[in-house]
Amino acid sequence: MGPAEVTVVTLHAEKVALKTELPGRTTASLSSEVRPQITGIVKARTFEEGARVKAGQVLYQIEPAQYRAAVAGAEADLASAKASLEASKLKDERYAGLAKIEGVSKQEADDARLMHEQMVASVSQKVAALEMARINLGYTSIVAPISGHISKSSVTAGALVTANQPQALATIRALDPIYVDLTESNEQRLRLRAQVGSGALQAGSTAVKLLLPDGSTYAQEGALEFAEVAVDEATGTVTLRAKFPNPDDVLLPGMYVRAILDEAVDQSAILAPQQGISHDAKGNATAMVVGADGKAELRTVTANRTIGDRWLVEDGLKDGDKLIVEGTNKIGPGMPVHGTEQGSAAAPGAPAGAPAAPAAQGSGSAASGH
Repeated sequence: MGPAEVTVVTLHAEKVALKTELPGRTTASLSSEVRPQITGIVKARTFEEGARVKAGQVLYQIEPAQYRAAVAGAEADLASAKASLEASKLKDERYAGLAKIEGVSKQEADDARLMHEQMVASVSQKVAALEMARINLGYTSIVAPISGHISKSSVTAGALVTANQPQALATIRALDPIYVDLTESNEQRLRLRAQVGSGALQAGSTAVKLLLPDGSTYAQEGALEFAEVAVDEATGTVTLRAKFPNPDDVLLPGMYVRAILDEAVDQSAILAPQQGISHDAKGNATAMVVGADGKAELRTVTANRTIGDRWLVEDGLKDGDKLIVEGTNKIGPGMPVHGTEQGSAAAPGAPAGAPAAPAAQGSGSAASGH
């Protein structure tokens, strides 16, 4: 019998972006809980729940009557202290002159000077008290600390609120831009860093694409900001943060999403058609190639990732190998074979005049496979 007819694909090294799909959740880039800094009765709520508010916008008005009275009292105390200061100053100056001609005792002159200094300190205290009263009066208008979307209000007009109470009156979240916190296994990250460090792979870009819960792709492209410097002891994962523009508020805090990252670039990747890779009884990935002597050769390969419709072969195959993709059921290792390139008119099962099959692209979503 002559050599068995088989269909082969000649493998060529090519540049491939290694994409990784990671789960994550969205979180607001800024978040602020609004709380009162004084005690009082809420006079009015001045915002629409769920609306966008600006930093400095008045959200709540607390009844200001008692705080205005406190300001008036502090102003009166300051005026009294200033009058006393003027009187003590005149007495101090007069006694200082009399002491020089021994018109008063030195003790009396010293007492007058000390009284003047005390009144200077008293005026400073009254100035500080007035400033504090004015600050508290300003706190009767509760303003937005940041710009963003505001939640529903936890109180209505007429409610009593207290300074620094644990319950927030409302929460403001800035949604443009928005963060996406991703989780990646520590083992996967260490393996990738080792490959990049050894020169086997090049570091990828920081661009990130997002898959929404309904399966659609988010229109805006994000960028990887940073990775945590600690591993979560409970899950063994590292958190990565990406930032996305969100002008139309499509992304909301707490959404579960999946992100696609170009973590690395393989400049000489070997991509093998899936029909050319099989598994033995032990689960090891194997491939049949046409050897230099024209005989079928069985190889054990390492292929843990798919790129589109092809396996990314990390070990076992090299550039120029002729991988058998059809006819493996009628051959065995060491048997002579005659290989015809897939897509050619002479390939087994190919109709006359059939065009050559287009070469698979080296890009696409990466999925775990073994």
